[in-house]
Amino acid sequence: MGILLKCNRRHFLEASAATLVGVPALAPLHAQSGKGKLRTGMYVNLGRNVDDVIAQVHELGFSDCEVYTDDLEIELADRLRHALDHYGIKASAVFSMGPGPMVWDFYQGPLTIGLVPREWRRKRIEHLKRASDYAKRATIPAVETHCGCIPENPNESLYKETVEAIREVASYCRSNGQTFLYHAGQETPITLVRAIQDVGLDNQGVGLDTANPILYDTGHPVDALDVYGQYLRAVNPKDGLYPTNPKDLGKEVPIGQGKVGFPRLIQRLKELGYDGPMNIEREISGPEQISDIKKAKIYLDQLIG
Repeated sequence: MGILLKCNRRHFLEASAATLVGVPALAPLHAQSGKGKLRTGMYVNLGRNVDDVIAQVHELGFSDCEVYTDDLEIELADRLRHALDHYGIKASAVFSMGPGPMVWDFYQGPLTIGLVPREWRRKRIEHLKRASDYAKRATIPAVETHCGCIPENPNESLYKETVEAIREVASYCRSNGQTFLYHAGQETPITLVRAIQDVGLDNQGVGLDTANPILYDTGHPVDALDVYGQYLRAVNPKDGLYPTNPKDLGKEVPIGQGKVGFPRLIQRLKELGYDGPMNIEREISGPEQISDIKKAKIYLDQLIG
């Protein structure tokens, strides 16, 4: 059976003390590292076919995965835990987004994606809290989401509202013993660092989709690590090309055919001491998706050495 990823979903530091009084400083990377080795894993759209999806992760030779799901029933969390244990797979995070329209372009994206839009914010906050409970039930240590196109101007009311919304979700995850991950790339690296520091909680981290900074033209993923590398907690290898139409995002392409530059990226990850999984993401469906993931695994495993 094929595994369908979330199609048409365009995803894409120097340390400082927390900005809120009484809130602990953010932990450095080594304090939350995987304590293993850099390795490839797989990003999957879980849906309701929990057993089949995890079985194929195993069949493709991966020992790690990240799961995307908006189906947050407790029964499904129990099935996920059972499947992970049965096949010896470690899930690093639950990725979820919630209700409402999300348009993946430069015009409607800022108005529809993540926790930025006022119209859907409260429902998405509550959804992400349920995702945290789902992850706790499945004993998965992190929750990841698109926070949206976080405004660059920290004086805007929309920026301050977004920070409050992120803080509410991250705090809930903290109460469940989890890390809250920003799926990075829709915002500039320094904007992301600003949001992390303004939220001010010690359980935040960056989940780097390596193509997103390119697809959204917010920088280059390797250079972005100079800004928020200390907060790096997850990596989703994906490749892409820069946008040329001011209305549309750049194009995702198979790993090794875009602008990421994986030899340089992996070298930088090693320099940072990142020793977690690199959960490969390919935003198409069908046999070509699986074929591309297999090729990406061989390519990245060779680079990791």
